Amino acid sequence: MILIADSGSTKTDWRIIDANKVYEQVNTLGINPQYLETEKIYEIFEKELLPQLKEKNISTIYYYGAGCSSPDRNKRVEDALHLAFPQSEVHVDHDLLAAARALCGHLPGIACILGTGSNSCLYDGKQIVDNVPSLGFLMGDEGSGAYLGKLLIKAYLYRELPDELAQSLKNKYNLTKDGIIDTVYSSDIPSRYLATFAKFMHEKRKHPVIKEMIYENFEEFFERHVSKYEGFGELPINFVGSIAFHFADTLKLVAKKYGAHIGVIITSPSEGLINYHQELLKMQDAKA
Repeated sequence: MILIADSGSTKTDWRIIDANKVYEQVNTLGINPQYLETEKIYEIFEKELLPQLKEKNISTIYYYGAGCSSPDRNKRVEDALHLAFPQSEVHVDHDLLAAARALCGHLPGIACILGTGSNSCLYDGKQIVDNVPSLGFLMGDEGSGAYLGKLLIKAYLYRELPDELAQSLKNKYNLTKDGIIDTVYSSDIPSRYLATFAKFMHEKRKHPVIKEMIYENFEEFFERHVSKYEGFGELPINFVGSIAFHFADTLKLVAKKYGAHIGVIITSPSEGLINYHQELLKMQDAKA
């Protein structure tokens, strides 16, 4: 049996499968090795994952995660997984590859992640052939929940929101300037905190000010990322993530402005990844 993990900054979906069946599905806190060291990652596995798993006989782990974009970061996750599953073979890859495999399968296309963070790539049906860098929430992450939250909080602190909107936001989250600054600059994963405000923006999405922010968020993503890929006007542009899914109407309007064709929009790559790995297992069994 194999264990598949799809991890974002907010949550991680775990699936134990074989070639024909899904045996277990559990969820844990998100993991991002850009912010977390091996010890902290293992702590999450020990406290949240291992107690939930009934099946411990796992031969191979395929882990796809946010922040897994360099050998050093990947090793942090690999080491934590080896501590939790000492007998298992471990593979750690970027969540962008998971998105491409889940969204495009074996066909070429553009795969985009719009969740807590954002990313995108050009996929030729086998591998990622181009990637405009995301830059993270401090310098980039256009299109993401964190970027949406940053737009909203900046407008709130700069007193640019209409009074009724500012008061509603303050009451809902009990906001203070010092509290916001302390949380953003002191938490392990500040992007997760900023992304929590996307829920408020979804509730208020018909308000002209919020509507404009949402449009600006996706426009920035298309301008800085999608439009840079060769053939973006002809290839299907596919999206995975809660932000893409819940704000799909605005996303489609922005795509239309750029003459782009949206393919599929899904909340999670889990089902696509399950299909992908079950096909691989069947191929391996056929060769054996």
